[in-house]
Amino acid sequence: MTQDHQPSPSETPLALIGSHRLIPLLTIEDARLAVPLASTLVEAGLPVMEVALSTKAATHAMRDILREVPEAILAAGNVMTAFDLALAREMGVHFAISPGHSDALLKAAADNPETPFVPGIATPAELIRVLSAGFHVVKFFPAMAFGGPEAVRAMMAPFPHARFIPSGGTNEERLDDWLALPNVVAVGGAWLAPPDEIAKKDWAAIGKRARDMLARVKH
Repeated sequence: MTQDHQPSPSETPLALIGSHRLIPLLTIEDARLAVPLASTLVEAGLPVMEVALSTKAATHAMRDILREVPEAILAAGNVMTAFDLALAREMGVHFAISPGHSDALLKAAADNPETPFVPGIATPAELIRVLSAGFHVVKFFPAMAFGGPEAVRAMMAPFPHARFIPSGGTNEERLDDWLALPNVVAVGGAWLAPPDEIAKKDWAAIGKRARDMLARVKH
């Protein structure tokens, strides 16, 4: 592997995320809540969202969002296996995200580039592995447990072409620290749309938080 930047499977998710620097991680237990939740986030200015494939309602929820909220830029999250990636592709999501990676998952993603993929890493050794496979946009998870913004800052010099989406322990208190890093393309987290507020259908609170956080991003 050389240090020269080459086009990679990460180009599409990077373009999809674009200037949207916040990615709510949504855990949806009731598929009926998916459309009003996604609509709330889109109207607040946060169209990029990650729905975790960790609930029974997740696939139904994602299909409903894709059909009813076309402005949403939807990622299938918690992708663990080639089967999960195939499911994401079949649903037609915009891209897929994993909290980690495996050889089989990286190969499946490389063999099926029509579903752009963001693998997860926690250490420099793991980062080298996914960079070698052609993926330079990664989910840094669990972000705070593995060093927080300081860890990502330390990886700028040895990995100049890597781009990070920190998630796991992120919160609004350290949002500015993350966003100040040029190698962070977006910050993800369940705190942007907490599961208890989703369950209570508290769209007003979710929308207000989204607008407040977006204002900080644009400040």
